[in-house]
Amino acid sequence: MIITQELLSQTDALARQAGAAIMEIYGRDFAVEQKQDNSPLTEADAAAHHIIVNGLKALPLTAPILSEEDTAGFAGADEQGRYWLVDPLDGTKEFIKRNGEFTVNIALIEHGKPVLGVVYAPALGVGYMAAQGLGAFKYEGDKVPVAIAVVAHQEGQPWRVVGSRSHGGGELPSLLDKLGEHELVAMGSSLKLCLVAEGAADVYPRLGPTSLWDTGAAQCVVEQAGGTVVQLNGEPLCYANTQEVLNPYFLVLGRNDVNWPGLFG
Repeated sequence: MIITQELLSQTDALARQAGAAIMEIYGRDFAVEQKQDNSPLTEADAAAHHIIVNGLKALPLTAPILSEEDTAGFAGADEQGRYWLVDPLDGTKEFIKRNGEFTVNIALIEHGKPVLGVVYAPALGVGYMAAQGLGAFKYEGDKVPVAIAVVAHQEGQPWRVVGSRSHGGGELPSLLDKLGEHELVAMGSSLKLCLVAEGAADVYPRLGPTSLWDTGAAQCVVEQAGGTVVQLNGEPLCYANTQEVLNPYFLVLGRNDVNWPGLFG
């Protein structure tokens, strides 16, 4: 399937609309509930969900929608193996802390692979978007999006490692010891993957729980920027099995120049 620039722009516009609704709630008092899995939920999650779902249904490309806020309403991919994958508010904990590091994530999946992805951080006024055949881009505010690309780690320089703001992972210190000299930067939500995509970090090891909707959009940005997102067995992170929404542990690489089997062996 050929993704058009128009479809990418329409998807980005939906993310911005959802972001505006999130920021209206962000600027006032809001209640916090707990889901069955003990993760937090706010009215911003629900508001963004409705905007995105209604907007996707109005697009020329129609496909089933898997949203974090309505997993029960998803019956599976269509006959072409396509579906929309949505996290209306990724980084709800960061939203509650009011540190700005939360995003709207929208991805189009085809045969288990993200072929379009939009990541928008409304509090920061920063967005990333990418699509198969079109490349990866970053924009700030109303500025024209600019192409981004990963960079290779410079030999002799410390590894620039990005990690979770709220979920460190008990195995991370051991991995960092194996990696050698490094600088660790903490970041929330799917922005961690985007830092690798734009060349601001070399590697992002995720040794803790994530779900499909946490990573799909940003994985597309990474891959279209020339990077890779691999499981610890070396296989790409895949979105074909929607019956299992939890991702395996994974590694985001600016360039596939890390001896990751040695790191995990």
